[in-house]
Amino acid sequence: MEMRELTVVAGSFVGFQLLFSVASPLLSCVITPGYGRLPPTKLTEWNSRLVSTVHALIVGFFCLYILWFDDAVNADPVWGDPGLVKLNVAITCGYLLYDLMLLACNWSTMGDSFFVCHHLAALYAYGYVLTRGVLPYFANFRLISELSTPFVNQRWFFEALKYPRSHQMVVSNGVAMAVVFFLVRIAVMPSYWASVFATFGTQAFERLGLGAQVAWITSCIALDILNTIWMYKITRGCYKVLTRAGARKAFKEGAEVSPSSDKQNHANNHTD
Repeated sequence: MEMRELTVVAGSFVGFQLLFSVASPLLSCVITPGYGRLPPTKLTEWNSRLVSTVHALIVGFFCLYILWFDDAVNADPVWGDPGLVKLNVAITCGYLLYDLMLLACNWSTMGDSFFVCHHLAALYAYGYVLTRGVLPYFANFRLISELSTPFVNQRWFFEALKYPRSHQMVVSNGVAMAVVFFLVRIAVMPSYWASVFATFGTQAFERLGLGAQVAWITSCIALDILNTIWMYKITRGCYKVLTRAGARKAFKEGAEVSPSSDKQNHANNHTD
């Protein structure tokens, strides 16, 4: 790993830690007064999720820029010039290390084995990108998934502030979360794996060596299994919210119609 990538990983780790401990509390107090009324355990997770949102936006949009404008990576997905991709991956690795440390320090309140598995699988695969500069297209492609994270975090923010699940903003965010999560984590699977299978048997694939091949394929399988599990949970939650909202709307409309019906019946009886 070159000094530039090491510096970015270290800077990312420190920067996200400062955002968590200094910037997030100050910014959150300005954004909403409800932040100050949260219990200490929720304050920690609030700050963690705000950092997660910032990281997702930085990395996600950087990822799209590379996919659209980095011709070298798109032309050779296995051995293309990894300069910008390594920078993006280094930012993510610094964030993952920061988040793993945060989870370890607050395991009793924030511990989640799925997140640990996700982070370790990502670090395992991204290590090859940083040290050998291989698979830049595929590494960058996986980072598209971060674009769904802000919606997931916003759902938690609404719950922490005790917004009712029937609130229009909560329902809208839930639907957007399900749609974006599906688009950037599930719908892209066929095209991603088609690109993966297209490299099998090629000279570029053979040059990777067994270690990189195993790290690449196994980590992708693990991440896609986790994404599928999360998609299932999100879909169930979204369905429950929408059906409840629909039931409440129907009940409200029925309640509004009922008095007018009674009045009409009374008028008819009086006429008779």
